[in-house]
Amino acid sequence: MDGRILNIVDEAGNTVGQATREEIHQKGLLHGEVHVWFYTPDGKIIFQHRAKDKDTYPDLLDATVGGHVEVGDTYEQTALKESEEETGVTLNPADLTFLATTITTSFDEVTGKTNHPRRNVYAYRYAGDVADLKVEEGKAIGFEAWPIDTLLNLPAADASRFIPNILEKEGQDIIAKIQKLM
Repeated sequence: MDGRILNIVDEAGNTVGQATREEIHQKGLLHGEVHVWFYTPDGKIIFQHRAKDKDTYPDLLDATVGGHVEVGDTYEQTALKESEEETGVTLNPADLTFLATTITTSFDEVTGKTNHPRRNVYAYRYAGDVADLKVEEGKAIGFEAWPIDTLLNLPAADASRFIPNILEKEGQDIIAKIQKLM
């Protein structure tokens, strides 16, 4: 159980209250999150393979970096901090390309939790080797690089390996924006 306190936000990102991370996911409250999508010079997107015991969407592929915006932090500060924690890569604000702010809701049938984030999504051009990314102990299993062309025409069997929404409309828009950065 995670008793960490997070801000409850409105659609504009203004803080309207606070609750524990556990309560936010039990009640499906709107809260701040970030995603940082690492992409490679050769047209691949790197996904994080979530740990098998995560409280939401265990053992599925997700954005390279993701995290909750903690009380007192900005979205950008969270993106930089989480990138270092989850990949071992130290970034500066100029390394991030802002892509979008999204609001989604997804229910995890495995855990019974609802994720309802207001999420700022960023991209980062990663020129290193995927094998050099550092896995955050207890949070992930590893990383996988997928060619963008494959992601845009993914068979259902492969799509089931990803968290909900990541490759649906929101994800397709993010992938298209990353393609334009290449």
